[in-house]
Amino acid sequence: MLISPAYAQAAGADGGAGMLMQLLPLLLIFVVFYFLLIRPQQKKAKQHREMISALRRGDRVVTAGGIVGTIAKVDDDTYATLEIAPDVRVKVMRHTITDKIAATEPARSGRKGKEADEADDAEADTEKSGK
Repeated sequence: MLISPAYAQAAGADGGAGMLMQLLPLLLIFVVFYFLLIRPQQKKAKQHREMISALRRGDRVVTAGGIVGTIAKVDDDTYATLEIAPDVRVKVMRHTITDKIAATEPARSGRKGKEADEADDAEADTEKSGK
């Protein structure tokens, strides 16, 4: 006889524990991915949404394209108008604004640029001399 008979091996009494040991590395990988990748990304996205919703006229911002400007007008939930140079305005999508550099007070209406600065200086001089 050239073929030897095959004998069945006795199955372990703990078949469920073997399945758990196979799934344990996958579960550990998922937990590590959650705490190192998914959770921080969600937190950063939430902070960006809050920053975008809090944008006001006069805030100095940077867009994803690297354009630095001051918000001249917040049009709606989708667009904002940036002033990137005197009398040069660009309409951008709000979600492309990546960072707020500085929050400033909104500009006074009616006076612009140098005239407003001169008027503010004159008001400050009057207050100093009056006191």
